[in-house]
Amino acid sequence: MSRTKKEVKADGFTVKALMRNSVVARPPPTGVFKQRPSKPTAFRTYYERRELPIAVDHNSRGKNIAWKVDIEKLDYQYYLPLLFHGLCETEYPYELLARQGIHDMLERGGTKILPVLPKLIIPIRNAMNTKNHQVMCSTLRILQYLVMSTDDVGVALVPYLKQILPVFNLFKNKKRNLGDAIESRRDRESIGDLIEETLEILEHYGGPDAFKQIKSMIPTYSPA
Repeated sequence: MSRTKKEVKADGFTVKALMRNSVVARPPPTGVFKQRPSKPTAFRTYYERRELPIAVDHNSRGKNIAWKVDIEKLDYQYYLPLLFHGLCETEYPYELLARQGIHDMLERGGTKILPVLPKLIIPIRNAMNTKNHQVMCSTLRILQYLVMSTDDVGVALVPYLKQILPVFNLFKNKKRNLGDAIESRRDRESIGDLIEETLEILEHYGGPDAFKQIKSMIPTYSPA
């Protein structure tokens, strides 16, 4: 009567893994898609000190913001980067204030936007690196609006793409998940589709060098 040999668990790529009765253990999860907890931002700190000229507009039931000064008179070099740091926020009212504040400043910034661009790269990169679905989707929408906000921003952004595209490459295949019917609309938004849309906008507004830069960072990129 033959005996059944007991299975032996073994790590991959080891001598034990070559034994007949060995069972190779699955590799541990890499955590590459794991959401990173965000720390309180400079934006939140300044807002709580009442050093930012914005507030929640309670006449809109808390859905809009109110400016305490004329936007055209703001120092864009100071305030726009602060608001971009707020892209990492996920709690109300900070998330609303940062996102809507950026939109308002970009909408009325004109020629003031381009000189501030270098100061916006690190906040954009930090927001994408949180790997938080809500934060990433909001940041991608803001990035699209930034590129289209005024002339030459798209071209000026090209040299900085290598700092923000690595996370794009990581999440670009994360397509729409229609699984959970009780998810919020924001949670169901496809990060992969939004990344593709953003890349096409970056290429369109980025001039002749944009495609080459995108392709070097994301080899599988192929515009529609």
